[in-house]
Amino acid sequence: MKTIITSQGNSIKSRFDLRFGRAMFFCLYDEVSKEIIFIENAPINELANAGIKASEKMIDLGVKKIISGDFGQKVRELLETNNIQMIIMPDDKKTIAEIIEMIK
Repeated sequence: MKTIITSQGNSIKSRFDLRFGRAMFFCLYDEVSKEIIFIENAPINELANAGIKASEKMIDLGVKKIISGDFGQKVRELLETNNIQMIIMPDDKKTIAEIIEMIK
């Protein structure tokens, strides 16, 4: 299963990002292969709909779970429609590595 973790940087030492649509990077963690890939969030600087565009990217990637600090209403609806689980984590002091360990 593919999981996205919103990240402030592009390494496992980076801190978790509470924002979904405005996160700097997305950490794609494959729970089966254990592969970790960082994807730059291209629509981060969009004036509007950054969350929707990020959601569409998640759908294209075949993601089944997203861990972030918050999701807007339109984003929640789009992700729910596509059966993508949303996990809200309010702690931005954790690193990506710590969150991956929690998933395992």
